[in-house]
Amino acid sequence: METVRTTQEPAPNRRRLVVTGLAAILAVGLGVGVLYGTAALPGKEAGACPAATAQLAARLAPLAQGEVAALSVARSPRPAVPLVFRDGAGSPKTLADFRGRAVLLNLWATWCGPCRAEMPALDRLQAKRGDANFEVVSINVDTARLDRPKAFLDEVGVKSLTRYADPSGDTFEALRIAGKALGLPTSLLIGKDGCELGIVAGPAKWDSDDAIRVVDALKGT
Repeated sequence: METVRTTQEPAPNRRRLVVTGLAAILAVGLGVGVLYGTAALPGKEAGACPAATAQLAARLAPLAQGEVAALSVARSPRPAVPLVFRDGAGSPKTLADFRGRAVLLNLWATWCGPCRAEMPALDRLQAKRGDANFEVVSINVDTARLDRPKAFLDEVGVKSLTRYADPSGDTFEALRIAGKALGLPTSLLIGKDGCELGIVAGPAKWDSDDAIRVVDALKGT
């Protein structure tokens, strides 16, 4: 009777194939990790903020109380989302134009009741603390009936705020995609170096003593 022999691969060879396969998978995984670790993802800010900015955030955190208790201070500040909007004359502006000044960035619309309610307080804050080191940058994001924002601001007696606007809606959309704005009003605290330090979702009494203390700390005064 003939003996049928089945050829089997030696165990060491099988182990080498397994190890080689795992190494290939690991290499691909590392390649993907490098790719996504070095490339900026949509809606994410690239770069880092200096240590001094993190120290400023630590000083701001205990000030989130009273009328500004809704302030969420960043634990690890990151560069603010790049935004493009227009000033009162229709000229394009970006957040980079404000480098060297602390900014309270506020998004509002005429159809937003809480936005309308907080606008006079934002105007008074600008009158009290606005200078070469700080500005309230209040951006209207109405996309229709563009005569309404001016009429509203005139009606409530806004005198100190520059009338910024973004009728394209891109400013709000950029912040929404980045997870910074879920609704209106939304306010962001941005340091002199362009790093985002905190967010307030919803209205706040920005001319209150609590808010003034936050702004003074943001300015470094």
